[in-house]
Amino acid sequence: MKTFIQHIRIYILRGLLAMIPIFLCILAIQLLYFLIDKRVMVFFNRFFEVRRIPGLGILLVLLCLYFIGLIVSNVIGKRLLHYIEGISRRIPLINSIYQLGKQFSESFSGAEGKEVFKRVVLVDWNNNGTWALGFVTGRIAGADGGETMLRVFVPNVPSPTTGFIFIVRESAVIDPGWTVEEALKMVVSGSVIAPKEIKNKGQTGG
Repeated sequence: MKTFIQHIRIYILRGLLAMIPIFLCILAIQLLYFLIDKRVMVFFNRFFEVRRIPGLGILLVLLCLYFIGLIVSNVIGKRLLHYIEGISRRIPLINSIYQLGKQFSESFSGAEGKEVFKRVVLVDWNNNGTWALGFVTGRIAGADGGETMLRVFVPNVPSPTTGFIFIVRESAVIDPGWTVEEALKMVVSGSVIAPKEIKNKGQTGG
């Protein structure tokens, strides 16, 4: 009897674990539908009647983004963006917001060879032997030819879009040998999905 109950518990647990990713997918689809699809369809219905088809709103958004991408990629589109930027520069508050958005989009688009996160490092949190996962976003030259400093973004869990900025010596961080993708999965999953080992031993020198 005890073996039978244990057998039931094991397979119920396995069934539950198997349903988690399916449930998350369903939840994501529902969020997309309510947050984007329905609102887009309501917007378009103000101008002309569109038949309610699930997913059509998201498809229309993707098509609009595609055509906007085509427009801004040609000469006319670039001139238009330059014209809009010129107007925004004349308005103090709008200029600050526009420039911030521009820098953000350029970083994520990899414009001019830029990359948001260049590599993954471990930073000693409060110098007490507790290491925090961080992403190198750039370098700062040391004064009078001194040691190079790193700009390191340490994200909050599970949202990698917020966190802390550390300025640390390059010799003071550890290079775990993880890819940016591996580290991002670790952050988003709350370390449930994580690399099995630190591939590089010791501290990094570059």
